[in-house]
Amino acid sequence: MIKMIALDLDNTLLNSDKEISPRNEKILRQLHQAGIKVVLCTGRPINAIWNYIEQLGLTAPDDFTINFNGGLVVNNVTKQPLFSMGLKAADLKLVFDFAHEHDYSLDVLDFNRVYEIMDMPRGLYKGTVKHIEFVDAKFAELPQGDHPYAKMVMAIPAERLKKIIPTIPVELREYFTVVQSQPHILEYLPKGVDKATGLKHLLDHFGLDFSNLMTFGDADNDLGMIKAAGDGVVMANGLPEVKAVADHLTTSNDEDGVADYLEKKFATLL
Repeated sequence: MIKMIALDLDNTLLNSDKEISPRNEKILRQLHQAGIKVVLCTGRPINAIWNYIEQLGLTAPDDFTINFNGGLVVNNVTKQPLFSMGLKAADLKLVFDFAHEHDYSLDVLDFNRVYEIMDMPRGLYKGTVKHIEFVDAKFAELPQGDHPYAKMVMAIPAERLKKIIPTIPVELREYFTVVQSQPHILEYLPKGVDKATGLKHLLDHFGLDFSNLMTFGDADNDLGMIKAAGDGVVMANGLPEVKAVADHLTTSNDEDGVADYLEKKFATLL
């Protein structure tokens, strides 16, 4: 029985205007009020998606969000982490050296802010993510020691990024989880971090397992949770490799694909 619904945001729950449609909002609020856990799963920090959390009414004491593509599971009310997994400053140099050598932009995120690395050109990330602090910093100026970092991001025009991805050194892919979360965004996460990783910790917290989970997604960074879930649903606008592992497909993010599927699946509950 499905007891938890986990949803990617961009190009999944959000339409092309970065909005949750009234129809999607209505259905998710009804299911949440009926006792089904609704969990937003994103690469962003919680403060950057707080408007969506409030819109859906996910502010009960047992509501959680998956942030940083599974690197952080946080309680929506207390902001206390249930699980976190990050990088240290020493881990960042491999990606920095690759980006710096080729003059690619790089943004480094800890669990509170974004460091826009000034050793190379600025990227597109600042125009993509809102409600989070951006700080200009040289790579050598980043906090050192045990200061935790969530991920690194290369935000580059989509056509250029498409050509860059095949050139990423094997060494980086072995050391990090490398995922394309949007057409213009490539993320370097701690090895083993995945939305399914964060969801496993959250399911365990509630005494549930993956058979109780339904997930919605569209992109590489959703692949793990789509495969792991009892019911993995992929949008019509999803990538072919993600559709290939789906249990079900639904209509696109601009056609209320989430509500479209949920209205059928939970017809007796709504």
